[in-house]
Amino acid sequence: MDALEFFRSSAGKWKSSRVTHHLAFKRSETGESEILVETLEADDPEIIELCKMHDIDPNLSIGGSRVRWLGTMAWDREGEENHEGKTVFAIVPDADNPRKGRLLRERGYAEIMPVVGQFHMDEEDGLVLTTDYETMSSIERFWFSGGNMRMRTSTVKRFGGFSTASYCVESRINAEGETSTSDNNTAPQFASVLGW
Repeated sequence: MDALEFFRSSAGKWKSSRVTHHLAFKRSETGESEILVETLEADDPEIIELCKMHDIDPNLSIGGSRVRWLGTMAWDREGEENHEGKTVFAIVPDADNPRKGRLLRERGYAEIMPVVGQFHMDEEDGLVLTTDYETMSSIERFWFSGGNMRMRTSTVKRFGGFSTASYCVESRINAEGETSTSDNNTAPQFASVLGW
């Protein structure tokens, strides 16, 4: 599997349950999101525009995705927090290896600004993204545990020493609005130290 296949497999609507560990405070926070992932072909105007924004030849991109999300976190204050947004990703693989390269974003994960990160597909077909920002760095890993369930971990380290780590379980939502947590639509029976 290469990165484009991974993004195509991610297309659809997802329900995400997340636990974020604020390491400096030794506290955890839960949250939920709905995520919509749409596949974009290499000739899509948004992919071309994103490549130009980063001064990269659009012919080097093989496509990407548009991602929208709406979420809540346990510590949100009524009317003060906004966990809604969208971003576009463009995949620019290395010429000699389509399993690694650059991932262009119009909005980063840890800072709300255009950014270029590095991606690679690991030996278990997990997608690993490494991004360095002006004041912090992040590492994210995404992988499928079935066709309708995706997992995600992320760590964000600020250059002053403050760090967070998150773990997400994402279930695909079918056309009827129900989560499809496994390939046969039977909810998995498992327990987690995170309380899910």
